[in-house]
Amino acid sequence: MPEERGTPAGPVHVEGEVVATKRVGAYRHLTLAAPGIPERFRAGSFVAVTVAGHVARRALWVHRVRGSSAFGPTLDVVVQVQGSGTAWLAAQPVGTRIAITGPLGRAFALPKEAVSCLLVGEGYAAAPLFPLAERLRERGCAVSLVVSAPDEAHLLSALEARRSARSVTVLTADGSVGQRGGVPDHVDELLRRSDADVVYAAGPAVVLRSAAAAAERAGAWSQVAVEVPTPCGTGLCHGCPLPVVGEDGVDRVVRACTEGPVVRGDRVRWDHL
Repeated sequence: MPEERGTPAGPVHVEGEVVATKRVGAYRHLTLAAPGIPERFRAGSFVAVTVAGHVARRALWVHRVRGSSAFGPTLDVVVQVQGSGTAWLAAQPVGTRIAITGPLGRAFALPKEAVSCLLVGEGYAAAPLFPLAERLRERGCAVSLVVSAPDEAHLLSALEARRSARSVTVLTADGSVGQRGGVPDHVDELLRRSDADVVYAAGPAVVLRSAAAAAERAGAWSQVAVEVPTPCGTGLCHGCPLPVVGEDGVDRVVRACTEGPVVRGDRVRWDHL
């Protein structure tokens, strides 16, 4: 399927500022003023922030871009505390100055025509699907969105999802909200119901792999936003290897932060990830 790649303009490195912070469920949502980055953003690209006391930066998915505020355009990121670096980020109050680089990486490719799209995301990593849904709707695409999580606290913006898509399916592993189960349990049926031509996925590898496999079985095109540690975010350190099969059929390893994070689902060598 011919597609237009939403490649952002070159990244910039700026001193940003935390302008809002709130806890929602298991996550901390930060609104950042980062001059020049929101204007360059494309759904699926990410930002890297410098963390006090750490050499490696932290890569964050962009959940939303706001066009205007007292601080100019801003971007929202979602932080799940997983270690000392993300704990430091989540604890920063309004007014904190933070060094930010972005937008980074390859964004989602957008269909040239109005087609049916299924978006599948789990946990905080579903964040880039929300701006993607907006772009797809602007192009007249029928958008079906699936948000999943282990439990209610780890669902990302389930209510907001209903404003972003034609239909929304909520999945929780413990059955506390929506349907019980995970993406691998339901994705084939969801794909059949949506009659999607394109599948977009963001989340853990098991979610991405199941979504890509379901798309291949249905004859649909798939793109996945792969999340691997990206120490620098710019490709210099080669610390984010992503095993893929090239267009020539040759196995190779690319950098997730530059050749990714968005790649075709049928090109990832899942057993080696």
